[in-house]
Amino acid sequence: QAQLVESGGGLVQPGGSLRLSCVASERSFYIGAMGWFRQAPGKEREFVGTIPPVHWGGVSPDYADSVKGRFTIYRDNAKNTLYLQMTSLKPEDTAVYYCAARTGTVSAIDRDYQYWGQGTQVTVSS
Repeated sequence: QAQLVESGGGLVQPGGSLRLSCVASERSFYIGAMGWFRQAPGKEREFVGTIPPVHWGGVSPDYADSVKGRFTIYRDNAKNTLYLQMTSLKPEDTAVYYCAARTGTVSAIDRDYQYWGQGTQVTVSS
């Protein structure tokens, strides 16, 4: 059974940093690419970033333009954990953040992902 559990959300001031974690079952961690999406109140879910499957060389993570240069996605294979390091946070980054996994390679399209976590709230406010 594929399973994803996010944590690390919270309240942070503008300009601050936060690191989200997504602990995955072995099946979901190694099934393919993984990604982060977010959904703000009253808005549709949007792409944040995606990372290629474990052991895929030559393919770099991809990010939404709105977070490029501020957010970094990386894996810890020993812990079956996906991370989203967020820096220079802005109020518009406020949303529920979701971790997702899919068979195949990177994708920015949420319907391409078969497995989803329950989400973790990030609030950027002074």
